[in-house]
Amino acid sequence: NNHAKSLKSPFFPILMLGLNLSNLSQPRLIWPYCLRRCSYCNFNKYIPKKNNDHIMTKCLQWETDTLLQLSQVSCITSVFFGGGTPSLTHPSTIAAILETLSKRMSLSDEAEITLEVNPTPAGMSKLDDFVRAGVNRFSIGVQSLQDEDLKSLGRDHSSQEALKTIEEARRLCPGRVSVDIMFGRPKQTVESWEKELSELLRICDDHVSLYQLTLERGTQLFKQVQCGEVTVPAEDVTAEMYQCARKTLQQHGFLQYEVSNFARHNSVSHHNMSYWRGKQYIGVGPGAHGRFVPLGEGGVFREARTQTLEPDVWIREVQQRGHGTRRRIQLSRLELLQEVLVMGMRKTRGISHKHWELFSPEMGLCEIFGASMDVQQLVQSGQLILDDRGLCCSWDGLALLDSILPTLLVELERQILQKPHRDHSVFTDGQTKKTSNPQ
Repeated sequence: NNHAKSLKSPFFPILMLGLNLSNLSQPRLIWPYCLRRCSYCNFNKYIPKKNNDHIMTKCLQWETDTLLQLSQVSCITSVFFGGGTPSLTHPSTIAAILETLSKRMSLSDEAEITLEVNPTPAGMSKLDDFVRAGVNRFSIGVQSLQDEDLKSLGRDHSSQEALKTIEEARRLCPGRVSVDIMFGRPKQTVESWEKELSELLRICDDHVSLYQLTLERGTQLFKQVQCGEVTVPAEDVTAEMYQCARKTLQQHGFLQYEVSNFARHNSVSHHNMSYWRGKQYIGVGPGAHGRFVPLGEGGVFREARTQTLEPDVWIREVQQRGHGTRRRIQLSRLELLQEVLVMGMRKTRGISHKHWELFSPEMGLCEIFGASMDVQQLVQSGQLILDDRGLCCSWDGLALLDSILPTLLVELERQILQKPHRDHSVFTDGQTKKTSNPQ
């Protein structure tokens, strides 16, 4: 079973502005600091040596403004504050960044403004002020309701603190609170997982994100498992945990809409949906990633952008040139379609023919995948569905997404490279722009 990696979300940094060229935007902002490093975490995060909130806030504002000018977006529909631990920052930082966004362009009254929260007493005490600053959705990193597990994972909150934080967040933003819970933890069994999930469902709101614990090279947990100090559940056990959680959540009215995400009452994460739909977005802050066409400097192709990792270096670069973009790569037609495929297949509904046509008007899903014997085997085995609606995984296939994607990617590359691109156009969220430059 290869469901593990597909449960992990890709390239999610601190502040990201998700943009699309229909003049809408979904930003994501990154606050890179944590008070401690969890034993399993390999994210770009730093333990602050001094309080530099003021300069970090100014630089986040500055980079936000620079990249928005570069993208020429005019309206924002969602903002996501991630990290690191963004709930460590002062609410005035959130207010200042949202003010910068509002000054540069229209910030929709219906905009989804999400903040990741570490459920400590300090984090909970600021929830009210975060709402006053403009936040209207919380994503709470519960991870576990077992105190022993929280301690071994290096988390700095208790199960009771997590429950209190969820309760307070629901009071402030009813229907707009998400909780993250992790399975496949050391010593965890299917039975203990079922019990824990039942407890969580008694107090959670309308959105749950499931993540399988993965062993990342270089982390403390990886070293502990390698030397035999700690054991984690076998792959078949974690596969059973995942399927158990899917069924349990469904029984409680949650609809799975993506590999790791479940919602009821239509409380999906609109910001994250923009990633899975292949929309453009801006990433702001140390280590942030973005995907957008730099129209402000005459660009016509989507670029993959990465901001400088180290906060001190990033600050210096922002002060010198208005942004800390360390790397920018122009995406080829094939690379863009690969991203649309990989991200779109994470959704339970997969990719519709109409959506694929926005990015590939010359070659449809059936033309690319319909004649492939390998793809047909996946269809006949019941893991993949290719019909008049589009391309998606079945219920069982979604748990095996990582083993399905290589077959789809190989066929996509073969078909695209086999047929030269006749019309030099830019495909970005449904807009096609003629250009004399090759893709």
